[in-house]
Amino acid sequence: MSTVTARRSHRDIDVVLAALRARFGNRITTSASVLEQHGRDEGHHATMPPDVVVYAQSTDDVVAVVALCREHKMPLIPYGTGTSLEGHVAALEGGVCLDVAQMDQVLRVSPDDLDCTVQCGVTRNQLNDYLRDTGLFFPIDPGADASLGGMAATRASGTNAVRYGTMRDNVLSLEVVTADGKVVRTARRARKSSAGYDLTRLFVGSEGTLGIITEVTLRLYGIPEAVLAAVCPFPSVAQAVDTVVATIQSGVPIGRVELVDPFAMRAVNAYGNLDYGVAPTLFFEFHGTKAGVDEQVAIVKELAAAQGGSEFRWASTADERNKLWHARHNAHYALMAMRPGCRAWPTDVCVPISRLAQCITETEADLEASPLQSGMVGHVGDGNFHVDFLIDPSKPEEMAEARRLNERMVMRALAMDGTCTGEHGVGYGKIDFLAAEHGEGVALMRLLKRTFDPDNILNPGKVVRV
Repeated sequence: MSTVTARRSHRDIDVVLAALRARFGNRITTSASVLEQHGRDEGHHATMPPDVVVYAQSTDDVVAVVALCREHKMPLIPYGTGTSLEGHVAALEGGVCLDVAQMDQVLRVSPDDLDCTVQCGVTRNQLNDYLRDTGLFFPIDPGADASLGGMAATRASGTNAVRYGTMRDNVLSLEVVTADGKVVRTARRARKSSAGYDLTRLFVGSEGTLGIITEVTLRLYGIPEAVLAAVCPFPSVAQAVDTVVATIQSGVPIGRVELVDPFAMRAVNAYGNLDYGVAPTLFFEFHGTKAGVDEQVAIVKELAAAQGGSEFRWASTADERNKLWHARHNAHYALMAMRPGCRAWPTDVCVPISRLAQCITETEADLEASPLQSGMVGHVGDGNFHVDFLIDPSKPEEMAEARRLNERMVMRALAMDGTCTGEHGVGYGKIDFLAAEHGEGVALMRLLKRTFDPDNILNPGKVVRV
C-alpha cells in the first residue's frame, strides 16, 4: 500500500467556502458525518475526508467549482456513489468533493442507433429501468449500482464483460470539464472514426485526474431472446478454470461465467440462505436465440463433464436468475459476514486466458498457506479474478500479511504478462505497481497529467504521482 501524500495546508479554504455558499446555497455541506462518508469507498483504505462537499446538478455547476478550485489551487475530488475499491475518492490532500449524484437525467435514447446519452450521476440500474420498455439494455454490470460517470472514470467492467466488453468498449463519447474550465466533447456518435487522437479512451479510466466527466454516450444492446443461467460445482479450482478456458477457446459466445471458490461459496450460502454445494463453482449465463442457447449449453455441459463438473442447477425464469446473480454480486458482503467486525481488502488481477489456471492455482496455494481468511471470485471468462482478504485493520500483522499476499498475486500476474488490476482501477492503492507494469509508460502518463492539469488539482495522488 502506498504512502499517502501529506495533506496540503489550505489557507484559502474559508474564501472558497464563502464563494461556494454564495453560488450553491444549501447544496454544500461541511457536516462531519457527510465529509467522512465522502472520504471513503468500499475498500480497506483509511477514511480521508474532504473539507467540503458540493452537490452539482449541471455541467455549469461543475464548471463553476472547477474555476474556483483552479483559482485557489484547491484539490477537487469527483464523487459518484462511492463504490470504488482502491481509494479513488479519498481526499488525500483535503479540498472540495464534487458529488454528482444529482446529475441523474437520461438525456437521450436512440433505439435505432442503439445508443443513449446520460448525465454522469445516472446509475446502471436507473438506466436499465428507464430502458425496460424499449427492448434494449446496458450490459456492463460491476455488481454495485455504480454511477455511469464513475464507471467510465474507472474503466469498469464486471460479470458481462466476457461477451459485451468493458466500459472502454461501450463508451462512444464523453462530455468532460477540464482543469481550465473548458467543456469538451470527446467524439461524435459515429460508431467509428479516424479523426485525430482518441480522446474518449484517454478519459475512460483516468479516474478523475484529467477532467471531470459530466455526460456519457453509451452503446446499448437488444435484450436477448433467450437467457438461461446455471450453477455447476467442480472437484477443484483448476478443473473449473480449465472448463472456462476450453469454453472460450471453443468460441462459445457465453454471456457470463463466474468462479466462486469453496470459502466464498460457504459465505454466499450463509448470507443468502442458499444451499449450493461448498466446492469450486462456476456460475454460467447463456444469451441468444433459443436454438443458439441450446447449442451453447450442449457444448459447455460436455466440456464441464470432461473436468468432473456435471451437476448443473438451472435458472430459467427472470426471478431465478436474479436470485442467482444477487448471490454472486453479494459475495463481497457475504465474505465480510464470515468474520464480524472485519474489513475486507479486495484486490484483483487479470492475465491472458492461457495463464489463468496457473495464476489462480498458485494464488490458491498462497491463500491456503496463510493464516488470513480469504475468498476468491472471478470473471474468469476474460482472465480476471478477485480475492477478498478478511482483516482486522487494528492488527499490524494482518495488514502486513494481506499486503504480502496482494503483492505476490500482482507480481505473479505481471510475470505472466497480465495486469495489476483488471477492473478495480489504480486509485492510490495500486499506484506503486504501475512502474512494474508500464515501465517508461508511467513517465508519459505523468506528462499527460501535467499537461491536462498543471496545478495538480484534479483528484491528486491517484493513478500517478506528480
